[in-house]
Amino acid sequence: MGKKILVIHGPNLNMLGKREPEIYGSTTLFELNKEIVQKGKKSGLIVETFQSNHEGVIVEKIQEAFGEISALIINPAAFTHTSIAIRDAILILDIPVIEVHLSNIYKREPFRHKSMISDIATGQIAGLGIDGYFFALDAILKIIS
Repeated sequence: MGKKILVIHGPNLNMLGKREPEIYGSTTLFELNKEIVQKGKKSGLIVETFQSNHEGVIVEKIQEAFGEISALIINPAAFTHTSIAIRDAILILDIPVIEVHLSNIYKREPFRHKSMISDIATGQIAGLGIDGYFFALDAILKIIS
């Protein structure tokens, strides 16, 4: 049985393909999740995807994952810049954590330049669109192998 990876998508990512496609692309969240799971399976990983617009629900999902997953890939979306609660939940995990952003948050509005989790994440991928998730999976595979 493969190692389990959790991929969390934060607020508004359920609107991928509809919301600002010039920034976030035209791929829907359903399509993206299907590709992530397939890529994981080809690499021998079990990938679970999860999306919520609610901070507390994301915190609970991270807490439930404690001791159950080998790595976390998270796009906290708008919570990147505001959520100490998500940061604190991630701190309970003793596993690799890759922070992913579809857009380059450092080329956007100044308030998006600060990530509450970048200093506790194993790595960060920003600005590469949906490919960032696939690069994160590749990185996780190397780290946990």
